[in-house]
Amino acid sequence: MSAGSSGQSRAGRAGKGGRTKSGKPRPGTGGYGKRRLEGKGPTPPAHMRPGHPAQRRAAAAARGERAPQGGAGQSEPGAAAAGRGRATASRPADRGFAGRAPGGDYPAGRARGAGDAPEVVAGRNAVLEALRAAVPATALYAGQRVDADERVREVITLAARAGIPMIEAGRAELDRLTGGSVHQGLALRIAPYDYAHPGDLTVRAAAMGQAPLIVALDGVTDPRNLGAIVRSAAAFGGHGVVIPARRSARVTAGAWKASAGALARVPVAQAPNLVRALTSYQEEGLFVVGLDASGAVGIGDLEVADGPLVLVIGSEGRGLSRLVAERCDLLARIPMAASTESLNAGVAAGIALHEIARRRS
Repeated sequence: MSAGSSGQSRAGRAGKGGRTKSGKPRPGTGGYGKRRLEGKGPTPPAHMRPGHPAQRRAAAAARGERAPQGGAGQSEPGAAAAGRGRATASRPADRGFAGRAPGGDYPAGRARGAGDAPEVVAGRNAVLEALRAAVPATALYAGQRVDADERVREVITLAARAGIPMIEAGRAELDRLTGGSVHQGLALRIAPYDYAHPGDLTVRAAAMGQAPLIVALDGVTDPRNLGAIVRSAAAFGGHGVVIPARRSARVTAGAWKASAGALARVPVAQAPNLVRALTSYQEEGLFVVGLDASGAVGIGDLEVADGPLVLVIGSEGRGLSRLVAERCDLLARIPMAASTESLNAGVAAGIALHEIARRRS
């Protein structure tokens, strides 16, 4: 066989099989060959695309049927309203603790003592301060190659003394636990707080043989204020603090640090409805006093201070809400030199509790 015929044979084999002798794919035509590329043309409108909700509605309308609903995030208004009605009917209504001896029902949908989800404190300084404040924690997460400076060594020592397990975690795991915040190789998981029931606070006072002194918070959203108020309640003989289940500060690591450990001695209770909780306290014989700048009597002249008492503290900005103020038996004020000034909720609670404790003594 001649060289020319051999070359033609190889070329024929390459053309037939699609590959050269070396096994490499032959070059393409760039869309200019016999089987050149062809586009699908312009995108048809939605009502002409098979499977599209608009196409199904158009086809149903052509057949004289009712257009299907629920496609592409759309839903029938009546069905949505019915679904909301079923969800509302299946969910038990919030109730106060009236009728419970001596307290009442617990918040709807939650078991007694159920707290918030676990909180994660991130960063070396934050973790160190939380451990110094004896914040209850369930685990300490440390990076695999974290630099052991003085803060890290103290964190490990405090965690070991408190019996907190230490878990080695990679950077990706720490990023996930802390939500992508700057953790510097350390993260501390805080145990969820075990909230009491509002009725438990009067039971606690009765067990101590004392007239109940309870602090209720209305619209206080700063956890540090909550911690400071709990600390003042512990210092001046308070038997507990009540917070609403919604739109209120929670017991977080910041609240624990502000309370300086008082949260371990004074219980915090959650009420599904603060107004109903105050009503139930009144039915048990407690006098409800709201702290308000327009109060008729000064807090130092409160004659009912030595009896069963609920002191209601409002937010620094708007004070007591209308419904809570209407539920109070009496509004008291803190006398100040300048009537235009306002006090922080934690500071106001400390002054009022001091005056009540002075009259009680």
